[in-house]
Amino acid sequence: MQLKLRSGSQSMHESDGRRKLGFEERGDVTMGDGFRWVTIAHPNQPELEVTLMVPGPPLDPEMARAVERSLAKGRMGSFGLPTDDCQKMYEELSAQGIEFAQPPSKRPYGVEAVMRDNSGNWLVLVEPTEYSGEDFPH
Repeated sequence: MQLKLRSGSQSMHESDGRRKLGFEERGDVTMGDGFRWVTIAHPNQPELEVTLMVPGPPLDPEMARAVERSLAKGRMGSFGLPTDDCQKMYEELSAQGIEFAQPPSKRPYGVEAVMRDNSGNWLVLVEPTEYSGEDFPH
């Protein structure tokens, strides 16, 4: 049996902030209790859908407020977006008005640049390189 990741989810304030990165909407569903989600995918990896959800049902009100607070502080999830040339992608996206919290920086696992979406989630461009656990200080 072969397993593949088909979908993941992320909380957001709005669902339309990923278009500059080339993501396309696949679905927009609202349930009777107000639970709404939008699925997006990138043409380069159409089999992987990301579900974007505004905090609310089916979460209870206390949990929804906790998620909202975490979003406001930029402490929710992140995506790693692999690229062959982090510096070039950084320059192209910056020219489109995307703001980065960190410009391309060398790391033991490659070169990365960090941006945030309109809800404060981290999106990390990564130009990966070969590494081992020994490349990281203990």
